[in-house]
Amino acid sequence: MTRGAVGAVGFVLARPARILGIEPFTMELIAGIEGRLAGEGHSLLLYVVPDTEAEIATYRRWAEGRLVDAVILTNLSRDDDRLDVLGEIGLPTVVVGGPRRDLPFTNVWIDNAQAMRDAVAYLSGLGHTDLAQVSGPGGMAHTQARVEAFHEQCASLGLTGAVLEADYTEEGGASATRSLLGRAGRPSAIVYDNDIMAVAGLGVAAEMDVAVPTSLSIVAWDDSNLCRLASPPLTVMSLDVHGIGALAADCVLNVLAGGPALSHTAPRPHLVPRGSTAQPG
Repeated sequence: MTRGAVGAVGFVLARPARILGIEPFTMELIAGIEGRLAGEGHSLLLYVVPDTEAEIATYRRWAEGRLVDAVILTNLSRDDDRLDVLGEIGLPTVVVGGPRRDLPFTNVWIDNAQAMRDAVAYLSGLGHTDLAQVSGPGGMAHTQARVEAFHEQCASLGLTGAVLEADYTEEGGASATRSLLGRAGRPSAIVYDNDIMAVAGLGVAAEMDVAVPTSLSIVAWDDSNLCRLASPPLTVMSLDVHGIGALAADCVLNVLAGGPALSHTAPRPHLVPRGSTAQPG
């Protein structure tokens, strides 16, 4: 074991516990982290809290009691108070999905902006001119990066692009889809920020007699069994989430071994075309 005192790495998630049971991304990330840590004699301490204030309080308690050797931080905002707190209390930290490469901690950086530009360019190449994005919570840095890139790419290609913010849940995805499909001049293609919302959108399209893909193309962020088993199977921006979890765990081990703060760029999400996208009818 490396020089950690207790052999535990903390991972706090400030989100409703019910979402964890249905969200493939988080569970796949945890699996990647845990599998790599276990091989080195470390355990992952997962703690679910209702909000960021409770998350910060958890870090302070862990640091004071020396209950973990390090923590893994996700879902950054642009000006994230957690970074200052973790620097202040001196708890070794690895950031996953940071919005930039110059963070004060070792981080695994994901280029969400370029991936979104790729998704919009793909839909434009099929002939779509009226696009929409159903985004995740707007306070998250990766959401902001995707939304900004969506607007910029639509503008550069002469496309119409609308964004509705949701919350990664089935209900949020369904509500946003009903709003988009119920308006005049509805989009011919929608990009969803996660798989749960995309599958919910597919169901709403069926309820509203909007055929996929002939009348509506759908692209989901991140691949999962939900996407592959949908009818039609969903086109996705695929990311090796398990591999990112394993990379984050390797970063933790390096930090505990006294290594310097480094930035690692994860492989960019890549488009996997399936049956939910086609030329507009």
